[in-house]
Amino acid sequence: MFISPAYAQDAAGGPMALVMQLAPLLLIFGVFYFLLIRPQQKKQKEHRALLASLKRGDRVLTAGGIIAKVITVKDGVDEVEVEIAPNVRVSVLRATIGDVLKPITGSDAPAKG
Repeated sequence: MFISPAYAQDAAGGPMALVMQLAPLLLIFGVFYFLLIRPQQKKQKEHRALLASLKRGDRVLTAGGIIAKVITVKDGVDEVEVEIAPNVRVSVLRATIGDVLKPITGSDAPAKG
């Protein structure tokens, strides 16, 4: 008695109406996957490869913003010993290393004077 004609027509739409209702949700999920999820997974994979390739002498940037030099890479343990100042060595977790910095060459060195 109080049912609107539009609601009654939608209920009689059948399986095609269900597909048309789910299509926008599937489209939104697809956009999120290709614009957000997939690039983040790629970035994480590259970061894991970067951490796996750490070696002695690399200059690294920790998540706390400290630039350090790798002294020892401990096998089997998730720790790396780094030197943050002359004769100041600390152990940091591998996961806290944010980036490996390129070595300073003669042309990149800051000018003195």
